[in-house]
Amino acid sequence: MTNVTLITGAALIALGVVTYPVTGFSSVTALAPAAIGLVMLVCGLIARRASAHQHAIHAALVVALAGAVASLQPLGGLPDGDGAAIESLLTILVCLAYITLGVRSFVAARRARQGADG
Repeated sequence: MTNVTLITGAALIALGVVTYPVTGFSSVTALAPAAIGLVMLVCGLIARRASAHQHAIHAALVVALAGAVASLQPLGGLPDGDGAAIESLLTILVCLAYITLGVRSFVAARRARQGADG
């Protein structure tokens, strides 16, 4: 999950950095995915340490969940092709994909631990 976290963080940073000029630098909120991605990237870097891995990935999952929920509000402009709504949709999709992979990873790890114990 460490590499997935790093890739997801980088993807969100790229989304925010690309979207900001595309929307004509109209609002600094276009950089929101980049902020979410930066926090996730830091979590991914911290997760490289074995002693902090589980906590860092859990933190990244919380950030992804918060990012997905926070990105719901601008979706109202989606039918109009609003740039902010499209960016929000992409942010939600990236965050939900990450959450799905994270949950699957934790379930697999738990099953592996239980199989080894019993």
